[in-house]
Amino acid sequence: MGTMAETVTDLTRAEPGLSIVVPIFDEEENIGPFLDELFEVLSANSLIFEVICVDDGSSDRTFELLKERALQEPRLRVLRLGKNYGQTAAMSAGFHAARGPVVVTLDGDQQNDPHDIPKLLERYEEGYDVVSGWRRSRQDGFLRRTLPSRMANWLISRITGVHLHDYGCTLKVYRREVLDRFELYGQLHRFIPALAAWSGGRITEMEVNHRSRSRGRSKYGIGRTVTVLLDLTIVKFLMSYGSHPIRVFGMAGFLAWGVAMASLVAVIVMKVWQQTDMTGNPLLYLAILGVMVGLQFLLMGVIAEMVMRTYHEAQDKRPYIIVEEINS
Repeated sequence: MGTMAETVTDLTRAEPGLSIVVPIFDEEENIGPFLDELFEVLSANSLIFEVICVDDGSSDRTFELLKERALQEPRLRVLRLGKNYGQTAAMSAGFHAARGPVVVTLDGDQQNDPHDIPKLLERYEEGYDVVSGWRRSRQDGFLRRTLPSRMANWLISRITGVHLHDYGCTLKVYRREVLDRFELYGQLHRFIPALAAWSGGRITEMEVNHRSRSRGRSKYGIGRTVTVLLDLTIVKFLMSYGSHPIRVFGMAGFLAWGVAMASLVAVIVMKVWQQTDMTGNPLLYLAILGVMVGLQFLLMGVIAEMVMRTYHEAQDKRPYIIVEEINS
């Protein structure tokens, strides 16, 4: 009979069925207890797994502690980014490195509870592509964290049409094929469920435990709200007009031309029938401006259409996604 070390090595060599991706930034006080609890939970459930910790340019001893732990635990993989790129970049690096067909994400600050992972996986086995955690009893400051989060979740749900209570919860389970359908940048990691639904994925959520932070300090504040709104604009555009951008720019152009035409008619009526002096008439300037703006919108739409076609053709991307095929 082999030793425990040999058993762990055999599991490491086997292709993992589960990849745990953990973005980490300046968590030297939490990383040890977090990994102890995470490995205890995963090992107790007889899972063949890998844990990928992505150090997002930490300025403390986080990477050194991760490196020491990885030398003792072969199932732990550590990626170190050159600087602090942000959570989206860290998660994207982890996704690209993951080998398992199922990917779980969670924070390394011990506020997400690893004991929820088996429950999320059970829900995932029901046929979902994304299972999102919902921190119903959130243990954060109400005015600084909870209230802005609720407002953002409501807005994201209304605009994207994918209704979740907690887009900001990092604890989620993903089907690997869904993650391979798009690239992440900006702060798009929080919109993955919406992007997954846009590409035909099945999305659900379930309540998870949320714990108050006992060590270290939070890296997030209300200042993220503006960046979230900007990224939400991009997500909405991609979901609604990503394959045909000429539609949104064209509609805006025709609207501007409509305003210009109405203004021009008013100017003609005032000049011919009312003998009004047109010197400095704002309606005349509005008509000229409407024509110019309409033309600019139309040209922007044509350029955007050419860019999208180049994107799809250069990367062999398809404007559709096949989620199931029988007798292929």
